[in-house]
Amino acid sequence: MLTYSLSDTGKDSLYLYLYKCIKNDILTGTLPAKTKLPSKRSFAKNLGISNITVENAYGLLASEGYIFSIPKRGYFVSDITFPVHPSHPCNQAGETARTFSDSPFAHTKTFPHAAGNDPNTPAIFADFVSNRTTPESFPFSIWAKLSRETVSAKREELLTNPPCGGIIELREAICAHLKQFRGMQICAEQVIIGAGTDYLYSLLILLLGRDKIYAVENPGYTKIEKVYRSHGVDCRFVNMDSFGILVEELNRKGADIAHISPSHHYPTGIVTPASRRYELLGWAAAHPSRYIIEDDYDSEFRFTARPIPTLQSIDAMERVIYINTFTKSLASTIRISYMVLPPHLLARFYEQLSFYSGTVSNFEQYTLAKFIRGGYFEKHINRMRNHYRFIRDALLAAIRESPLATCSTITEECAGLHFILRLKTPLSDQELVKISKSHGLLLSCLSEYYHGMPPEDYMGYTTLANAIVMNYSGLREADIKEAVRRLSESVLTKGD
Repeated sequence: MLTYSLSDTGKDSLYLYLYKCIKNDILTGTLPAKTKLPSKRSFAKNLGISNITVENAYGLLASEGYIFSIPKRGYFVSDITFPVHPSHPCNQAGETARTFSDSPFAHTKTFPHAAGNDPNTPAIFADFVSNRTTPESFPFSIWAKLSRETVSAKREELLTNPPCGGIIELREAICAHLKQFRGMQICAEQVIIGAGTDYLYSLLILLLGRDKIYAVENPGYTKIEKVYRSHGVDCRFVNMDSFGILVEELNRKGADIAHISPSHHYPTGIVTPASRRYELLGWAAAHPSRYIIEDDYDSEFRFTARPIPTLQSIDAMERVIYINTFTKSLASTIRISYMVLPPHLLARFYEQLSFYSGTVSNFEQYTLAKFIRGGYFEKHINRMRNHYRFIRDALLAAIRESPLATCSTITEECAGLHFILRLKTPLSDQELVKISKSHGLLLSCLSEYYHGMPPEDYMGYTTLANAIVMNYSGLREADIKEAVRRLSESVLTKGD
C-alpha cells in the first residue's frame, strides 16, 4: 500500500501536501506509468485521513494530467517523460535548481461583431465577445489611495526615465507573486515590463529573429497571428487535439517557436495535461533554435482547484518564455504586461534591445508595485474569482432553465472567463451571429477562430459549427436572465 508521512505538512493543507507527495513520486519514477493507485477509501484508511482529502488530491492530479481514471477500475499514473534538470543560474552557488517535486470552417473576417454604423442596428445589451470588466469590479478607492501615495513619495523617480525592462520595484513584486502563486523560481531581473502583450510579442520577434518559423494554435486567438504577420515573419497554424497543440505537427511544419496557452486555451478552454507538457519541452530541447512562448493570460481564474502549474516552472532547459498580463486580472484598459525570459535570453535582450525605452509610465508601474506588495492584488483576485464564479453559475443556471436547455451542451466551464455553448440549430454561425446582434447580443463562434478546414471529427467534435464562445467577464447579474432570453430567441429563430 502506498504510504506517506503526514506529520509535517508545513504551510500546505493536507490534500495539497498529499498531492505534492504523489506528484513527486510520479516525476521521479517511483510510481511508473500505468501504476494503479489505491482506492480513495483504502488510501484514506491507511493514512488515517478523510476520504475527501484523498479525493481532492486525486482530483488535482487528474486535472493536471498526472493521473487518469477509468470508470469502475480506479486511478492510474499517466505516461510522463521529461528531460534531465540542470542547475539554474538564478540559484545560489552550490545549490541545484528547482526540482520537479517542489461547412463554415474557414477563418473569416466577416462576422459582424462590432456595432458598426448601421442606424438600424439596436444598442448592444450584452457583449459575450470582449474581455472588458464592469466598473464596479475595479478597486478604484484603493488604486486612488496608492496613486496619491506614489505622487507624494516618488516625485523624483516619477520624472526619471525608467530602464527598458521596467522599474525594479514592480519587477520584484511580480517575481514574488509568481513564486508564491505560480511556483516559478525566477529572478526579478528576468521580468520585462511592456505596454500590452502585443508590444512584448514584437520584442520577442526582434530577440528571437525574423528568420524563425512561428507556430500558433489552430484554433486560436486570431490577434496573435496578425501581430506576427504584421512583422513579416513566417507564421504557421498548427492543429490541436483535446490535449493541446500537436507536437508532431510542430515538427512537420518546421516550427522554431511555438506560441501556446497551455493553462487555459482560448477559445476551446483546453487545459494541456502534464504528459503533453513534457512532450512539448522535449520538442523544444531537441534544437537550440526552439522556444515555447507560454501565454498565461487568465490563469488566476480557475474555479475547481488550484491554478495549473506553469510550463516555465518545469522547464529544465531554459526553453520557455512566460508571458502574462494585468488586463484580465485588473481591467482591459490597464495595458501592463510582462514576460519572463530565460537567463541566457536575458543577456541577449540587453545586448541587442536595451536602447528601447520603457513603454509603461513610471506612475503606473510604481502604483501597481504598491498594489501587489501591499497584498491588494491577492485580495482583488480572490474577490474577483468569487465574483466570476457567481456570474458563471448564474449564467449556467439561466441557460439550464431556458429553452436552450433542450438544444445545447456546455463544456470547459471550470476555468477562465469563458465557456463553450454547443447548440443544436439549423442556423449557420454567420446567421446566428447576425440574428443575435439584432437582438442586442454580441457573439463569437468557435469556427471563427479556426484557419482552414479542420480534419473530420476534429478534436473529438463532429463539427466546430454552432459552438458559441461565451465570454462573461463583463456581464452583470441583473442582465443575465434577459441576455439568455434574447439568446434563446436568436437560436430558435428559423433561418431564411
